[in-house]
Amino acid sequence: MSQHIDAENLDFLLAQVCRLHYIRAHQLLEGIGLYRGQPPVLHALWEQEGLTQSELAERLNVSPATMTKMLQRMERAGFVLRMTDADDQRVSRVFLTEAGRSIKSSVESIFQTMETETFAGFTAQERDLLRRFLRQIRKNLEQAAGEKTSP
Repeated sequence: MSQHIDAENLDFLLAQVCRLHYIRAHQLLEGIGLYRGQPPVLHALWEQEGLTQSELAERLNVSPATMTKMLQRMERAGFVLRMTDADDQRVSRVFLTEAGRSIKSSVESIFQTMETETFAGFTAQERDLLRRFLRQIRKNLEQAAGEKTSP
């Protein structure tokens, strides 16, 4: 027996919103040569260059292997440079290239565009209420999954 999915089911709507948000972010970021997971790496390095790969992985809550792949791709694209630590040859430190520094305003503009498009038609009060709801949803899912992703 097949089950019909109610298009107004909250879980289904949330999944659709997440999927569409992902697609739109990918469209915009692709235009400047970035993938969806890379802006948080850039943001961390804009705040503090020279972080180790392990420090970046921990800050972004991703596995070291995932961070290595991300950095390899970002290095090939010319946004970052990995250098061996002078004091400990086992450690790689990550630095921005000029391209990595100069893309900051474009990334910020894309996230502003995403926010404008995503929340068009919402009042400030509705946005505040939605923020509160999303924080509660995140907390609920963190508890259910046994993970902590929020600061």
